[in-house]
Amino acid sequence: MLIMNNLVVFPMIIPLLVGVILAFFPNHIYTQRLLTLLSLIATFVVSILLLNLIQTEGIITLEFGDWQAPFGIVFVADSFATLLVLTTSLLSSIIILFAFQTIGKTRETLYFYAFVNFLIAGVNGSFLTGDLFNLFVTFEVMLLASYALITLNGKKVQLRESIKYVAINVVASSFFLIAIAYLYGTIGTLNMAHASERIAEVGQTPLLTVISLVFLLVFSLKSGLLLYQWLPGSYSVPPAAIAALFGALLTKVGIYALYRVFTLIFYHEPQITHTIIAVMAILTIIGGSIGAIAFRDIKQVITYNVVIAVGFILAALAIFTATSITGGIYYLLHDMIVKALLFLLAGTIIYLTKTSRVDAMSGLIRNYPTLGWFFFITVLSLTGIPPLSGFLGKVLVGQGALETSSYILLLVTFLSSMVVLYSLLRVFMGTFWGETIISEEEQIPLKPLTLLPSAILICLTFILGLAPESIAPFVTDASNVLMNPQIYIDAVLEND
Repeated sequence: MLIMNNLVVFPMIIPLLVGVILAFFPNHIYTQRLLTLLSLIATFVVSILLLNLIQTEGIITLEFGDWQAPFGIVFVADSFATLLVLTTSLLSSIIILFAFQTIGKTRETLYFYAFVNFLIAGVNGSFLTGDLFNLFVTFEVMLLASYALITLNGKKVQLRESIKYVAINVVASSFFLIAIAYLYGTIGTLNMAHASERIAEVGQTPLLTVISLVFLLVFSLKSGLLLYQWLPGSYSVPPAAIAALFGALLTKVGIYALYRVFTLIFYHEPQITHTIIAVMAILTIIGGSIGAIAFRDIKQVITYNVVIAVGFILAALAIFTATSITGGIYYLLHDMIVKALLFLLAGTIIYLTKTSRVDAMSGLIRNYPTLGWFFFITVLSLTGIPPLSGFLGKVLVGQGALETSSYILLLVTFLSSMVVLYSLLRVFMGTFWGETIISEEEQIPLKPLTLLPSAILICLTFILGLAPESIAPFVTDASNVLMNPQIYIDAVLEND
């Protein structure tokens, strides 16, 4: 069992070590490609092993240096964290295949693959860590890699948007440290399980509630909950492969942190904390909807759809029932897959037309029919049309809203689906319908390998929609642990 416990750290260690190795071989492009792909596949395999092991053995913990929790560093693999690690590894592998075709040799020699590995190491570490200070550390690993990726081979617009991105995250990290310091000064621990136990013993005092709101501010900045003004610009300027990594993964780490902290540690005053989350989620959905409708640039429309999804997933947390949390997890996994797909398709469209303006495109369905139907399926999936993957999550979140009489949240989340459908269908009609603007002489050949990653993601959205029972035991277990924090506490602190 000890050997199996050591698997918990592998999803962070494997890409971290590979990233260090790749830093020494910037000009060996094919070696970098191979090692990166093998690293991500190995991480994916480890995630599958962990997920199945959790179902038989329960939550798996690893105490570094044999220092028992809460005194030492601990990594914790429960179904929620491991599902996200598995999805991260799978999506990264698929996006890297797209990067092989599109990122360009110039960026490949500028340590692109090393930074991708560091990014994945930070993301996976954030999901698996069991204490708040190490969550801060892994956040910073992820962010430092993203700073490099957003400016890689930087054009003027990339550098301009990266300044906003870096500034916002530096402020958020400063508040994160302040919140950590106040929490430690109040309860004397940063281990999440131990913090939950301490607060349950003494009660969530007004001071602790204020500290929880500082954490809410921090993770809202990280995830784009209400404080999303940095997101549309930052996610629209990098190349498609990098934007797909950002859109699929980065905001999800902030969402994960909100789910973990406000179900495990600060869940005693939901009439304050979860009500504020509900208000922020509603305002986020409204703001994202306005942006998605207002812009005619395909990059901007997609990034504002990212904002809408953040609001929707955190509305499930605000409702805070077993049904809504289960729906939130289903939708989170769906959104990671389909947002990656949407960014890859948008990048392909921009590559073929040399513009991101919807009103400058027309009739692409005649030149690239497969690409057009892939985009249409993606629109339906994001809207939540059965039998695609977005349907079940939306139904469960809506059911949770009905159970708690959260009718405003129900209405806003339902209307958000209509906005998503309208904004992306408008892009589809403007881009693929009408008279073609590309003559046969001007038509750029679309290699099958370029569409292969999108085809794999299309298959995944169908599989999750048609066979949700394939992951149902894992999602149900994840929801159960989130709604019953004592399970997590007992596993980490080894309570009988």
